[in-house]
Amino acid sequence: MKSRRQSTFWSNFSRIFSDPLGTLGFCLILFTVIGALCAGLSPWSPNGLAPVDRFQGASFTHWLGTDNLGRDLFTRVLYGARIALGLSIGSIFVSLVIGVSAGVVSGYGPRWLDNLLLLVFDALKSVPMVMLALVLVTFTGPSLYAVTIVVIIVNAPTYARMARTQTMAIRQAEFIDAEVALGAGNARIILRHILPNIIGPILIVAAMDIPVVVGIEAGLSFLGLGVRPPTPSWGSILFDGFSYIRETPWPIIAGGLPIVLTALGFTFLGEALRDSFDPKSKGRS
Repeated sequence: MKSRRQSTFWSNFSRIFSDPLGTLGFCLILFTVIGALCAGLSPWSPNGLAPVDRFQGASFTHWLGTDNLGRDLFTRVLYGARIALGLSIGSIFVSLVIGVSAGVVSGYGPRWLDNLLLLVFDALKSVPMVMLALVLVTFTGPSLYAVTIVVIIVNAPTYARMARTQTMAIRQAEFIDAEVALGAGNARIILRHILPNIIGPILIVAAMDIPVVVGIEAGLSFLGLGVRPPTPSWGSILFDGFSYIRETPWPIIAGGLPIVLTALGFTFLGEALRDSFDPKSKGRS
């Protein structure tokens, strides 16, 4: 039975590569990941100052040109990919653990606990992201940790809601009643029957949320609420680009292009995953 489930999973996963957009999305993500891993191989330092080389255009020496301080933009983009991917994947993972755990407890627990957790989910979801970021920055200062907390608070209620809804639906299934009649405990039912049946669709949504988190990090850094300079971030590169747009367009290209490519990659891959694991959803909007 287990081998059949595994073969079905890998069969569905392999269908991604039969979809041109899914293959393109996978390649874009792979390209970004490889760039982040190989950032240390660049001959330039991401924070190395060379004022004499400021505002240079793209060349074989500086593939994306240089910024207002003469720093190599391609190197800063590669190091920025480490921050963008590390923050997005890490925060989404924590959001999943918290949200799915709370959602399963809400959907499987007693009615009073469900109502209490729903109140918490709705309260957290109603807080504007920018206002939340301003409050955290006021107490902690601009930092990567503040952005991470904002992302977790914004995304965890969404996954909790999804997990709760699916848990309540599965809880009414006949095989759950059979397990209860056989004396199975709540922990076994949740770990062996509920989680494996609800985690797939939530993971697909999480994959499509990663580019959203990349955009959040870039936006907060652009506003000065995220990563502190001189740490390379795609948002801070964009901010420098807009500040010196009359001198050169390359910082804007260097900051905006990876955000667009990463967003397209995860979006295409997420759509392919959804169509592969749930063919009925294909063509829906």
